[in-house]
Amino acid sequence: MVYQERNTWAGLIVTLIAMTVYVIALLGTLGERAASEIDWWPMMAWTIGISIVGAIVLSIVWGILAGMRDPDGVGRSDDRDRDIARMGDRVGQAFLVIAGLGVIVLCAVRADWFWVAHTMFFGFALSAFVGGVAQVIAYRRGLV
Repeated sequence: MVYQERNTWAGLIVTLIAMTVYVIALLGTLGERAASEIDWWPMMAWTIGISIVGAIVLSIVWGILAGMRDPDGVGRSDDRDRDIARMGDRVGQAFLVIAGLGVIVLCAVRADWFWVAHTMFFGFALSAFVGGVAQVIAYRRGLV
């Protein structure tokens, strides 16, 4: 497994875990209070921060373990990696556009900040996850 693919997998794993925990915590809070009464931003900020740190730590640890097995190929990257990364970014950007349009609509109808922020937050998460899945598929099946 090449360097960039390991980093993609690390991002996917951390995103899936962090978003699952966040959604469970959020649904539990929504069961107790109305959305407008929830102090949502600290939980969202912590989720974002922990996700970033978690992905970095997982990538480093995985890289160290991979370097112990194959010291010569640990950080190697080529044109194929760059092309796959671009393709994954393009796939993921579609979800950012959809989330951005959703945010515009929510602002137009003067929705509560809770809904506006979560639309964008889940758009970012979905963008990262779907783009990562597209990259992993491209690594396994190749670019057409």
